[in-house]
Amino acid sequence: MGEDDVYAEEGPVRETTVAGFWIDPHEVTNRQFAAFVQATGYVTIAEKPVDPKQFRVPVEQIPPDMLKAGSAVFTPPDFPSNNYADWWKYVPGANWKKPYGPAGADQVADEPVVHLAWDDMVAYAKWAGGRIPTEAEWEYAASAGQRSKNVQPKEANSWQGAFPNYNAESDGFKGVSPVGCYKPNSNGLYDMVGNVWEVTADFFKPGHNPGDRDNPKGPDEADAYDPLNPGMPSRTVKGGSYLCAPNYCQRYRPAARQGRDPGLGTSNVGFRLVYDRAPKA
Repeated sequence: MGEDDVYAEEGPVRETTVAGFWIDPHEVTNRQFAAFVQATGYVTIAEKPVDPKQFRVPVEQIPPDMLKAGSAVFTPPDFPSNNYADWWKYVPGANWKKPYGPAGADQVADEPVVHLAWDDMVAYAKWAGGRIPTEAEWEYAASAGQRSKNVQPKEANSWQGAFPNYNAESDGFKGVSPVGCYKPNSNGLYDMVGNVWEVTADFFKPGHNPGDRDNPKGPDEADAYDPLNPGMPSRTVKGGSYLCAPNYCQRYRPAARQGRDPGLGTSNVGFRLVYDRAPKA
């Protein structure tokens, strides 16, 4: 588990063990999440007005649109940039039903559900009888017994072109693709790299604890630290997304990891479930 020769937060490489588990063959789709919403009446965090207290600044300093229900949408600039603030935009009205905002297209049933916060995912998992995987479980399933390596464009939905301002779309997808469009790994699992980042249960901290090898579950919440979001404990996301490109984010690998704000959904993050007992067919 892990990797030593790409990004520092992925090491050190070490042998780990995990208990047996079942895992979904693909990310949770809009179709599946819609069934949950229909059965329960659940309303996601992105569909609710924002609590000003989460900004930790006086209300008058908060842009009015940031207090409206919405989510973060990838919006490519028309110029080269290495600053992620240039390509992420908070869009009022963006949510799992309208992933590009009110003026955009509706969600596609067989695409991964996005724009979900951690609490939304946990609510779905409880309803479905599963749970969010640990990072170790996820990486074990994604690696399928092989050393972590970059995938080629034909193997996963990743960015073709010069990120973030030019997308060649040579794979036929401008953004998220329906699940199962690419060949599965040898465990029969689809889209474990690329398409959307996948949330795990572990809190994030750069690097792994080399002594934590038996069914590791990551750092305690009090020890979590994300350099890009130092004021809040982040959850670990895995596998990269359709925004990963050779010139910017070489994270379309099983060992790739980042922190992600658990309270905010985005258009490139999804999840899948694991189960401690065989799930119903």
